[in-house]
Amino acid sequence: MTWPRPPFPWTTHKPWSLGALLLAALGASLAAPAIPANTDAITAESAAPTGRVPQADLPPGILKILRQAQVPPSALSVLIAPLPANAKASQAGAPRLSHHAQSSVNPASVMKLFTTYAGLSLLGPEHTWRNRIYTDGPVRDGVLQGNLIVRGSGDPKLVVERLQDLLQQVQAAGVREVRGDIVLDRSVFDVRERSEPFDDEPLRPYNVGPDGLLLNFKAVIYTFTPDPANGLVQVRFEPPLAGLSVPSKLPLTSTPCTDWRRQLQADFSQPLQVRFAGGYPASCGEREWPVAFPDPTQYAPRVVQALWAGAGGQLSGQVRYGARPAQARLLVDAPSLPLSEVIKDINKFSNNVMAQQLYLSLSSELGAPGRFEASRLRLSQWWRHGFPGQSEPVLDNGSGLSRTERSTAQALTALLQAAHAGPHAQVFTDSLAVAGMDGTAARLKERNPQSPVIGNAWLKTGSLRDVASVAGYVQGQSGQRYTLVAVLHHPNAHQARAALDQLLEWTVRDMDSTPVSRRARPSLDRNAAQRGATR
Repeated sequence: MTWPRPPFPWTTHKPWSLGALLLAALGASLAAPAIPANTDAITAESAAPTGRVPQADLPPGILKILRQAQVPPSALSVLIAPLPANAKASQAGAPRLSHHAQSSVNPASVMKLFTTYAGLSLLGPEHTWRNRIYTDGPVRDGVLQGNLIVRGSGDPKLVVERLQDLLQQVQAAGVREVRGDIVLDRSVFDVRERSEPFDDEPLRPYNVGPDGLLLNFKAVIYTFTPDPANGLVQVRFEPPLAGLSVPSKLPLTSTPCTDWRRQLQADFSQPLQVRFAGGYPASCGEREWPVAFPDPTQYAPRVVQALWAGAGGQLSGQVRYGARPAQARLLVDAPSLPLSEVIKDINKFSNNVMAQQLYLSLSSELGAPGRFEASRLRLSQWWRHGFPGQSEPVLDNGSGLSRTERSTAQALTALLQAAHAGPHAQVFTDSLAVAGMDGTAARLKERNPQSPVIGNAWLKTGSLRDVASVAGYVQGQSGQRYTLVAVLHHPNAHQARAALDQLLEWTVRDMDSTPVSRRARPSLDRNAAQRGATR
């Protein structure tokens, strides 16, 4: 495969896109298609000791970091293994480092790798969700005598810009006035709103739940722009929501820009009447605050109502939830972004709700409403078919935002090795964050601007209370490429996160650290080695 160069910033999201801002704040038959089975080597080499690949000692620098953070070595699961020199090779080399690789642990958002690769395998990279709008009455002279029905498809990224385009298509199709209701049909999924927020943070965007008609991630972005000349800060919010009242101005303060959100003294207890009792530090400059809308059931109707009116549309009835009548006629059929683009947001930016939308789509695409239980069954059957003998991952909602999801480093390594050898290798790798350059891995450059890992690793990161993790592909300085999976699971996991950075550096510096056995290492693709050395 050709390894991806780090994307230019403007090739993924427009900086003014509301959907992009929210991403930065925040996803047939049951018989699985054949998966290239070059995972046997990982199974054999990582299983019970064989004498050839003993359970390795951790590098001294890693042990030092763990000691300083008071984290025992047993709380770290690691498996670093070389990739074959080409996709046709049937054997990977012996693991370079294996430490508690068979321990079943919660790897947090790294679990998204199972969801996204299963999505590519079962649905295909060109898969799209169809957003359809129907009418149930006649249209004459721009007036619909009846209801306009917006049927959700489970589209993971129906952000406000795309919803505006959809409504413009409705008007272009001849409907400018609705003498009835706008009906929102989200029956493609059968899910309930979460009764308790994860980690008791109900207004964090990561707590937004999946929805058959998920609009703009059910979140509002508040923007605070200082106006020092008048001693005020201007407050704006997006997207528009019918009936939402927010103060347009607040006093500026001279306090330091620390914990500025707390200084605002925000009150979201009345979803349509937001209050700020405090002030905003002038030293903060312009800032944005994404907030999950406190009453998620009101979000979609109020956004649609505001956008329809903003586009000049008229409505005599209301915007409400309901089902599409059998006799309704199709007016607009608009595809979503392809899955190959959707998984970039899921993996690079670790978008939880998009991951859950894709996970539910694994069962909804079979014709019945998408349910977590049905998606677990489909992914389980896919795993058993493609990874026989491998420890099966335990999935809950497919996003890693769960206390029950679990995997072994060995199983994650098997998935990474299979993805590298499979037909969607490039698409899968493109979805991962480039170390020190984009997505959730961009901060590596802030922590160590001279790190040799920058531009030489394609990663999925994970973070929960008591969990810090990373998994993906690493380019060694020797020209050898590796899969790397590392999971810290301990109350002090985040104090020891530097150990993950050190493991990445240790893997890259394979010319001056413990080398891969020459007997086990496959021959190198010299052109590929040159490409890796330039990034």
